[in-house]
Amino acid sequence: MPTSTTPQPPLADRVPAERTFHGDVFVDDFAWMRNHDDPRLLPLVKAENAYTEVMTEHLGEGTDTIFGELKARIVENDVSVPVLLRDWWYFVRTVEGEQYEIHCRAPYSGDARPEPQSGVALPGEQVLVDGNREAEGSEFFELAALEIDRTGDRMAILVDRTGGELYDLEVREISAGRVLDDAVKQASYDLAWSFDGAHLFYVRRDDAWRAHQVWRHELGTSAADDVLVVEEPDELFSLGIDSSRDDRWLVIHTESRLTTEVRLLDLTDPTSEPVLVEPRTRGLDYSVEVDGDRILLTHNGNHADFELAWAPIEAPGRANWRSVYAPAAGERVIGALSFAGFVAMFLRRGGLPTADLIAKTASENPYGAPKPVVLEGAATRLAAGANPSYEASAVQLVATSLLTPRTVVDVDAAGAASVLKVQEVPGFDPSDYVEERVWVPGRDGVQLPLDIARRADVEPDGSNPGYIYGYGSYEASFDPAFSALRLSMLDRGVVYALAHPRGGGEMGRKWYDEGKMLAKTNTFNDFVDSSRWLIDQGWVASDRLAAEGGSAGGLLIGAAVNQAPELYRAVHAAVPFVDALTTILDPTLPLTVGEWEEWGNPIDDAQVYAVMKSYTPYENVRAEVYPAVLATTSINDTRVSFVEPVKWVQALRETVLNDPEQRPIVLKTEIVAGHAGSSGRYDAWKQDAFEFAFLLDQIGAL
Repeated sequence: MPTSTTPQPPLADRVPAERTFHGDVFVDDFAWMRNHDDPRLLPLVKAENAYTEVMTEHLGEGTDTIFGELKARIVENDVSVPVLLRDWWYFVRTVEGEQYEIHCRAPYSGDARPEPQSGVALPGEQVLVDGNREAEGSEFFELAALEIDRTGDRMAILVDRTGGELYDLEVREISAGRVLDDAVKQASYDLAWSFDGAHLFYVRRDDAWRAHQVWRHELGTSAADDVLVVEEPDELFSLGIDSSRDDRWLVIHTESRLTTEVRLLDLTDPTSEPVLVEPRTRGLDYSVEVDGDRILLTHNGNHADFELAWAPIEAPGRANWRSVYAPAAGERVIGALSFAGFVAMFLRRGGLPTADLIAKTASENPYGAPKPVVLEGAATRLAAGANPSYEASAVQLVATSLLTPRTVVDVDAAGAASVLKVQEVPGFDPSDYVEERVWVPGRDGVQLPLDIARRADVEPDGSNPGYIYGYGSYEASFDPAFSALRLSMLDRGVVYALAHPRGGGEMGRKWYDEGKMLAKTNTFNDFVDSSRWLIDQGWVASDRLAAEGGSAGGLLIGAAVNQAPELYRAVHAAVPFVDALTTILDPTLPLTVGEWEEWGNPIDDAQVYAVMKSYTPYENVRAEVYPAVLATTSINDTRVSFVEPVKWVQALRETVLNDPEQRPIVLKTEIVAGHAGSSGRYDAWKQDAFEFAFLLDQIGAL
């Protein structure tokens, strides 16, 4: 730990500024930081980094040890399962010592699926994108999209080299690697080819970072000549595109938090007008999967937890939606993938993701009754893998759990399964560990799911170190999944817990509705109640619990420590949304207006303002002993401004009663990175190892 020579933390200038809404006056001493161009800001961030380096210098050996353990459990020279798309097998290689993936393909000649080996090229193998070569000279690299045209001769890619989530579009001739077109700059994520390969469709963002336009680009022309296909003027809504898996249709989805609207554009006639499936109706949430001359719709028009329906593609409106499957109690229909011979439906049962198969019939109802996928030794979580081809005879699924390494399986229309690959984890013996799902009684009587993993010899004797992770927003489900890094915790006797507070989607739409807007405090209460249960049941010592969450999960961490600082010895808040009320009160900030259906609109609604005021972390720091705090962020984060944790850390330091040598409050900022942090895998592992070392050190488990 730091000694008596510990330096003083950076102190930001205090410039009081009043914020007044609904009769409430809040004086914000650090409001000036919202001006990212203020010359005081970057030096402050760099001073925070220097302070953190000193305060965590003693973690160097422990960080290196955890990093070494992680590397030892990961096969660095690895190859993904090849997937067939038209005339080629596509797969990804990783090479020891290299930061980024290498995207490859090998020709299909009617033979069985190849089994590529590390360091050995397949006959005719081609490298499509070598991220390591692409990233040379850049501190950051992200490949957001790689789309092959129908001839197989050209590829289109979207690349970001800053972390700012704006991507440059390049079209390359695959055989020669020659750039054919690079006219489009700073597009959003999505990309699709026209059927004839003469055009590309892409998305642009507005100044508020909202994806608001779909454009058509003709290859070989200037971007100034591109044609606007769809524009969304309503700031509550954003746009996205996909091509159907038979390559025939461009699916344009427009969505807010509550409402969606889908258009279909015939890619064989790329200059045609898109056709509206069903006009937006507030609260109607639907998605579309094209299935030949029909569409499959996952919608909530009749059931809160959605249902699967179909309609003729020439008459796609709601009047023609015919039910395929309605959810039973405890189920939530998520979506479907259509294949030429069958349909794979994805849903949640009992709070866990799974899949059913639906046969196609020749009757008036073209879809049969769903049959659950049953796998021997099935893991907790079952999700879709890589399924690029509509003509495939099997659906690729991925099975995993907290202690089940990622297992890739093909399941055919009859339900027969073939294991394609099990993640190799050197030195891992699952019999050394135990995992279980328990149900924790919340303070309002709701039963809260909590996934726990531990070493088999760990007993609930009240002495163990513990760790709990949570998110709980946007109906996102954080399901149990394997992590080699987690083993470093378990091997040190840490009891690992994955919380599922309301606001997530784990238990269906009602679970989400009960953890947002005016009910948002349920999210924080559920996390605190799950944390307290670990201590009360003896699984974790009362002074040895660490907690972690990122983005909206960082808001969760900030709110939880304000509510119950005594429960936690240390917390890590990654890219944390901790100045939430200030952000949601400013509609000029990126993404704010679209967030009003998640948090409420505190500008117009005094009740929403009061609820947000009661939990926003920055404004509710208490003069008590808090856990040690590690906040991490990135300068180029476009989703949660890096200023939020900078302000929060300053507020914590001036208010809480921590001994900075025993319970430090530190901030680490990546200067060239975005919301997801470091881009290279080794850099990301080092970052993870440092963050874990900080927490493990505080709970006496390093």
